[in-house]
This record gives sequence, C-alpha cells and structure tokens, in this order.
Amino acid sequence: MDLPVWIADYALPVAWITVQIVALVAPLMLAVAYLTVVERKLIGYMQLRVGPNRVGPRGWLQPIADGLKLLLKESIFPTQANKGVYIVAPLLSIGPALLAWAVIPFGPTYQTPFGEVTPVIAEVDVSLLFLLAVTSFGIYGVIMAGWAANSKYAIIGSMRAGAQMISYEIAMGFALIGVIMAANTLNIGEIVVAQSGGFWHWYFLPLLPLFVVFFISGVAETNRLPFDVSEGESEIVAGFHVEYAGMTFALFFLAEYANMILVSILTALLFLGGWHPPLPVAPFTWIPGPVWLLLKTALFLFFFLWFRATFPRFRYDQIMRLGWKVFIPVTLVWITVIGVANLTPLRAVFH
Repeated sequence: MDLPVWIADYALPVAWITVQIVALVAPLMLAVAYLTVVERKLIGYMQLRVGPNRVGPRGWLQPIADGLKLLLKESIFPTQANKGVYIVAPLLSIGPALLAWAVIPFGPTYQTPFGEVTPVIAEVDVSLLFLLAVTSFGIYGVIMAGWAANSKYAIIGSMRAGAQMISYEIAMGFALIGVIMAANTLNIGEIVVAQSGGFWHWYFLPLLPLFVVFFISGVAETNRLPFDVSEGESEIVAGFHVEYAGMTFALFFLAEYANMILVSILTALLFLGGWHPPLPVAPFTWIPGPVWLLLKTALFLFFFLWFRATFPRFRYDQIMRLGWKVFIPVTLVWITVIGVANLTPLRAVFH
C-alpha cells in the first residue's frame, strides 16, 4: 500500500530530520553538562584541590544539580532594560552555536542496505563557508546583550567581546583559506578524506603556523582564558551577561561550551585527520573512525581547560596586538607560501 503523497514527500523527511537533530543535540548538551564538571575537577587537581565531590558518586551528578538550579532560578529583567532585545540576545548566542553542528561530519560514508549513509545532518558542498557564516552571527547576541541590559559594565564587556571576536575571526578565516587551498575543496568531509593515509598526510604538519593560529584564535573566539577580558571579574563584574540570571544566563553558558566543543572538533577535522587513525595499520584501524574523532576532540578540549588553569588574563591591548600584528601577518605569509608551493613540484606536499 502506497503512502499518501504528503506523508512521503513532507512528513517522513521532516520526521527523519527531527530524529537526526535530537540525536545530535541531546548528546551535545550532555557533553556540555559534563564538560563543566570535568573542567572543575581537572583544574582542582592542577591546583591541589578536590573539585566537586558532594552531589552523586565523586560529584559526577553535579551538572544535574547545576542545571536544576538554573532552571528553577528566577530570570531577572532590569527595569531600564530593553526587554525584547534582552530576551532575544541569549537566543542569538545559542542558535548559531547549535546550527553550526548541522554540517559537522562525524565519520566517513558507510555502505548500508539502504544505500550510502554519511553521519552528518546536512551534506553541503560549501560546508566550511556555511560554518563561517553561521558562527559569525554569535557576535550579535553578545552585542545585543550588553546594549539591552543598560549597564555600563555590560556594554563595556560587549564592546570588548565584539572587537576581540571580529579581530580573531579574520585570522581564523585566513587560516581556513590555507586549508581550502591545500585540499582544493570547501567540503569538510572531503578535507578529511584528503588527509587519509597516515599522520604524515595530516595538515597540521605542512600548515603548522595556520594550525596554531586557528586553535588559539578559536580560544579567543569563545572568550576563554586567557582571552576572557569581556568577562573580567576583577574589572567589570561579569561582562556582557552581568544582568542575566536563571535560564537566560544558562543559554549563554551553553553557547560558550558548545562553541568550545565545536572549535575542538573543527581543529581535529581540518588539521588532525578527523576520523582517520594516525597509522593505517592494525591495531589502529580496529578503532572506529568516530572514536578517533572524539579522542582528538577531547585532546583539544583538554588544552582549553589547561589554559584556564595555567595562564593569567591578557590585557586588552595585548589581545588586540596579538590578533592584528602577529596572527594576521603570519596567516598571510603562509597563504603565500601555499600558493607558491601549489605552483611548483612541492604541490605533492599538500595533495
């Protein structure tokens, strides 16, 4: 018996996409929740403290308690705030942070009885361009949050965050241009495929300066230490979200940690071979590709946490100098090197 046309053409595709979204967002939110407790425990061990150890076995239910507290906490709306913009701002932060995951591939294409299946929600040929466009929207949520709260501390924090994110987005974009030139594609999955065959084919070797610039710029983009001048507690209380509480604050919190994971998995995909093992031989090939991708992502997340426990906060002028006078010139020079190499026998290094 044939299904009605509207079910086959509309209802089933929408249902399938909904299942895919839930299958992605639910583990992502769980990862965000437990990244917070891992961060607190890891930094605690580095500083000879215990960290959370009261809620659940060894404190592993602490994220559940924190989530319930934020869910039940009252959301405060300042009297002088522009309430419409004040409410929209956290949505503009969490929205792009989640939308960007639509084009992230989690493994190679698999052959199934139903045909080829790629573990990605949206297979887009220009997925890297889509990613840049979507993530750039996050700055609007930060600026709107600082302006709508009508607080001098919030507006100073949002202006700092805006200048910082715009500055380091340029360096990140130039670093990605190098990857595009090396792989000759804008598709993230094809970029990973171009790095198959062993770690000597991974782009972190020939594109080492761009690799370093991309990851450090990603740390700055997420406003994490040592680049957290937008939230400098010793200077401006808490930055652009100082007037937020309850679930409105939780949305900013979720967006920050989701972006941390996004930057980590992107670095693994673009420079560290994605789901490819370091050596194309057993026993490395026995481990599934998505597991390799998760392990590489966890490595970069560890660096995020390590930086927070180790480095002091940079001054604002130091952050601007690093972005404009160091990172951007380095990326421009290395893009030139890649362009020259692609026109010479050195082309084999990248292909």
